[in-house]
Amino acid sequence: MTKRLFKALVTSAVLGLGAPVAATAAECIAPANPGGGWDFTCRQIGKIMFDIGAVDKPIQVTNMAGAGGGLAFNHVVAERGDDADLIVAASSATSTRLAQNAYAGMTADQVRFVGAIGADPGVIVVGADSEFTSLGQLIDAIKADPGSVAFAGGSAVGGFDHLKPLMILQRAGFTDITAVKYIGVDGGADAITQTVGGFTQAMTGDMSEVVGFLKAGEVRVLAVLTEERVPGFEDIPTAKEQGFDVVAVNWRGLYIPKDVSDETFNMWAEKLQMVADSDEWAEAMAANGLAPFTKVGGDFQSYVDGLVLEVNQLSKDIGVIQ
Repeated sequence: MTKRLFKALVTSAVLGLGAPVAATAAECIAPANPGGGWDFTCRQIGKIMFDIGAVDKPIQVTNMAGAGGGLAFNHVVAERGDDADLIVAASSATSTRLAQNAYAGMTADQVRFVGAIGADPGVIVVGADSEFTSLGQLIDAIKADPGSVAFAGGSAVGGFDHLKPLMILQRAGFTDITAVKYIGVDGGADAITQTVGGFTQAMTGDMSEVVGFLKAGEVRVLAVLTEERVPGFEDIPTAKEQGFDVVAVNWRGLYIPKDVSDETFNMWAEKLQMVADSDEWAEAMAANGLAPFTKVGGDFQSYVDGLVLEVNQLSKDIGVIQ
């Protein structure tokens, strides 16, 4: 069976179609079951690409769950390495897992990261009655006594929520990151509850997880980990403007097979930029709590390369990987 026929049959089966789709239709693999971030990325970006004329046929979506994205990654590398009609949904979880060798020996350089056009901003949060009113105060307290501040986050130890404050501390010249207390709980809401209840001094997570608590006056966001302030939350300063050059967001984007041509890489980057510039995408971001985060082409590939290196080193420093 040819790779393209396999692609068509898998796609038609997933979509419940009676016959294989045309091999000329592009395909987006969502490395998870329907629902959730990767599925949203494929379906929203694919729909908008067709709606605005960036592609002339609807993009077919294949859900390929397994191994936290590893099944899809392995499929692309092993079976679809030169498929110019294939795009794959990715996020910060993708780059983190690659950096931590969670895909059984697979590495980030086995695909090409074509772009991201939206993100759930990372945040550092304290309770509304906390003594800390700025990110600098919190960091100074940790540097003076690492055991005095514990973070709660919705990821496991070594996950992206854990790594966010460690990136900030490293920028601040603090090297004893294993001394920083982190409690991984089941999701951002539980992490907020830990902090509001006084069990931890700070929470590390994403903006979408804290909006309700922020509007209720239960928390204070010390910093948002984006390039610029988030629309709708302009009163929250970035970490960068407080002197800590960290951008840590749960970006929503795409990768493509490694062995496609530069022309194909640039083509998908241009199509993604068209989506980013569209009113339809602005509406989709607003409806789903995403902030603008547009990096496409070589700029995004460089960003991911740097992020993978940093997360890999941090993960070694805290003992998550050897």
